[in-house]
Amino acid sequence: MARRARAIDWSAPWLAPYRAWGEECARAVAAGAPVGQALALHARGVPVRFVAHGALPPGTAYEAFIRATLQVPTRENLHDFFNGLVWQHYPRAKARLNRLQSEAIAAHGVGATRGALRDAATVLDENGALLVAPEPLAQALRQRQWHRLFVELRPQWRQARLPLFGHALLEKLVSPRKSMVAHVYQARTAIESDSGLDDWLAQDLTTQHLARKPFAPLPVLGVPGWCGENENFRFYDTPRCSARRAPLSLEAPRAAPMSRCPSLSLVEPRS
Repeated sequence: MARRARAIDWSAPWLAPYRAWGEECARAVAAGAPVGQALALHARGVPVRFVAHGALPPGTAYEAFIRATLQVPTRENLHDFFNGLVWQHYPRAKARLNRLQSEAIAAHGVGATRGALRDAATVLDENGALLVAPEPLAQALRQRQWHRLFVELRPQWRQARLPLFGHALLEKLVSPRKSMVAHVYQARTAIESDSGLDDWLAQDLTTQHLARKPFAPLPVLGVPGWCGENENFRFYDTPRCSARRAPLSLEAPRAAPMSRCPSLSLVEPRS
């Protein structure tokens, strides 16, 4: 884990909201501290404590344990490291998600399938991004008008923000690939600060709204400024990330580790 913590490129634009705390925690982990301990040392105003994963009793649901004890079982991996950073940055929204999930578990049990609410909550928690943008951009994303979103409306991205919320997505972007897709949850009002975004999201996450899965897919390395190669519009013409007017087939993020493309070239490896 120490080696993986040292491999994080904190200059990546998608890590900007997490950089201040993240670098401190990563340095502690790289020096040999357990992930939970490093997160606990640098937690500021977080309503939970990060504890070793062994604190989770066998047979106890993870979400229910957090709600009951205000402790987050934490493994020695990047997945749980980034989960801790999101808890630090969006504590109220994370607590709201945990409440929704634990209440669903209390009402229906763990079950063989999560159900609509828990499934949507998991999607946001693992792979979500929050879009604060002018309405033309948001509309183009909802309608999957890729050429309009990335090319015609490109100047409007200067007025947009796309904070990443999903800790699995943050983990995968340690080794970025062009095919990676976020599930975007759109802010319905202009919000300037991350603290304000946290407050808004915590209130916006209702059972009814979340169960409708209000997400739109977005290839994150297509965001202007997030990859130098997308300044050339041919970047969007490949099968994995097309801004043509035809419908785009997006590849879902894979669970397996992904190798870094050389020099972030984002060119898919040839077979």
